Amino acid sequence: MLMAAFNSVTLPLSKLEFPLPFPSCSAARTKISTSPLHSISNLSRFRPNGFVLCSISSDPSTAGDQVQNKGKPEPQLQTCTWSWRGYSIRYQHSGSCGPALVLVHGFGANSNHWRKNIPVLAKSHRVYAIDLVGYGYSDKPDPREVGESFYTFETWASQLNDFCSEVVKDEAFFICNSIGGLVGLQAAVTKPHICRGILLLNISLRMLHIKKQPWFGRPFIAAFQSFLRNTAVGKLFYRSVATPESIRSILFQCYHDTSQVTEELVQIILNPGLEPGAVDVFLEFICYSGGPLPEELLPQVKCPLLIAWGDKDPWERIELGKAYGNFDSVEDFVVLPNVGHCPQDEAPHLVNPLVESFVARHSTSRASASTAI
Repeated sequence: MLMAAFNSVTLPLSKLEFPLPFPSCSAARTKISTSPLHSISNLSRFRPNGFVLCSISSDPSTAGDQVQNKGKPEPQLQTCTWSWRGYSIRYQHSGSCGPALVLVHGFGANSNHWRKNIPVLAKSHRVYAIDLVGYGYSDKPDPREVGESFYTFETWASQLNDFCSEVVKDEAFFICNSIGGLVGLQAAVTKPHICRGILLLNISLRMLHIKKQPWFGRPFIAAFQSFLRNTAVGKLFYRSVATPESIRSILFQCYHDTSQVTEELVQIILNPGLEPGAVDVFLEFICYSGGPLPEELLPQVKCPLLIAWGDKDPWERIELGKAYGNFDSVEDFVVLPNVGHCPQDEAPHLVNPLVESFVARHSTSRASASTAI
C-alpha cells in the first residue's frame, strides 16, 4: 500500500498434475457468519533449514466455545515456513477438508491481511495464505545480488505453482488481491493444470507500466525510477512512509470504511516493512515497469475466473476495471458497494460468501463432469 504515495503504488499495498480427489468434510457445510472474527494475527515465526516447519496458533478466548460445540472445534491456524529455492517462505494454513484455496496478498501486504477470511473459509476448505518472496515474513533477497529479473510476476508465479505442488500437493483455487491478481493469473497461464479457478479482488491496473505511459514521458519515468533506486533519496522516501502515521493515512485513502483501519491493521502492514531488505524490495518493485498486464493474461486463462471490485477504490478505478469483465474468460464482474481497494479485509461479510459460492459452483461442476465420464 505504500504505492499510494507513488501514483497508485499500493502498500495498501510447482509442475505436477493432480488426480487426487478432495477430502470430504464430515460435517455439513457451515453457514458463514458475519459477526466479528477473533484475531489470528499473533503468529510465531520460524527459520528452517530446508524443511517445512509449523506451529499452531489459536485464540484462547474461543476455547470455551469450542468445548461447548460438542466436538466440533474451530479449525486451528498453523504458521509455517517452506524452503523454496533456498529462501524461507512463510505461510499460514487452516482447515482439513474441502477444496484447497491459496490466498495471495497485494503489494506491501502479507498473509495476515487475510485474517478475517481464513477462519471462516477454513470451516469447509483447506486454506493457505502465503507471503510472497520479498514480502511479509518471507526472505527478502537483495535485488543487487539476485538480479533485476528476480522480483517479477514470473518469479512469484513460479513460487505460487511450486507451493501448490510441494506444500498443498493438490490443485487449488487462487483468491487474489491487487498485485496478487497478476501473480495468480501468471501462475494459471504458466501451469494451467494447477489452478482450478481464480477470484480477483480489485486487481492492479498497473498504470505505471511502460506500455501505459506516453512515449515522450518514458525516458523521464525511467530516469526517475533509476534515481530512486540508486541514490539515497529512495530510502529517505521509504523511511518517510514506513511509519505508523503514514501507513494509517494511506489506509484511510484506500479503505472506504475507515473504521476498519485499526491499530492491528496498521501494525500488520508496517512491521514486515521494517525488516532488513524491505526497503530494497519496495524500490525494486516501483521501478518494475515491464512484465505482464491483466489485459494480456486474461485471454490466456483457461480456468473459471471471477472478478470482484470495491466501487470506492481510489487507486484502481472501477470505471477502468469494468473493462476486464468483457473478456470471454471472465464469467462475471461483481461490484462490491461502498468498499475500497482491499475488500477481503474491509468487507469480509461480502467477500467470504462470494468465495464460498464461487468455489462451490466450480467444485460441483467438476465433480458432475467426472461422474458423467
